[in-house]
Amino acid sequence: MEFLEEAVTFPLIGDNFPELDVQTTHGNMSLPKDMKGKWFVLFSHPGDFTPVCTTEFVAFNKRYNKFKKLNTELVGLSIDQVFSHLKWTQWIKENLNETIKFPIIADGMGAVSEELGMIHPGKGDNTVRAVFIVDAKGIVRAIMYYPQEVGRNVDEILRTVEALQISDKNGVATPENWPNNELFGKDVIIPPAADEKTAKARMKQKGCLDWWFCHKKLTKRK
Repeated sequence: MEFLEEAVTFPLIGDNFPELDVQTTHGNMSLPKDMKGKWFVLFSHPGDFTPVCTTEFVAFNKRYNKFKKLNTELVGLSIDQVFSHLKWTQWIKENLNETIKFPIIADGMGAVSEELGMIHPGKGDNTVRAVFIVDAKGIVRAIMYYPQEVGRNVDEILRTVEALQISDKNGVATPENWPNNELFGKDVIIPPAADEKTAKARMKQKGCLDWWFCHKKLTKRK
């Protein structure tokens, strides 16, 4: 008789981020409650005192102020204990001259990692490099997963946060590699026409390649 394996579930894009009480290097925190009114990026790393993770933490830390300008906080996580996090961040400060400004969750029992789908059995017992981008209302807006052997591009995560906020504010979409798209540069994409009248008008509109394919420059709101 075959037994069905229990399905692994975790928050999806558009879901409410689950309520979590966690221990961090900055003390106990409740997510997303303690981030009310702010965006946050929660990212996991396989382990403290590992080379690739160290390069990522330095990159996140160097861009910390850029995230702050986007009303976005950073939160790290691994299944290491809090004392390991503290010793590791101390090593980073002493050897790489970077004082880690953001909290790191100590998920020693792995409960948070399991709930967020950060542990993939086929890749071992440690967390993979997961990223959750959560908006100011506590809604999951983007999820990224990388294997342990591939370091993330922190600029891409920063770009994604900015693009999501631009989309929310202006009711538009952003093209590939925005704001450095090969076709339209910094322009954004206008949502496709939803009726025949608008579709016909789009054919004569500046910036429209077709009724469903239009771009425009962002206008600054006063």
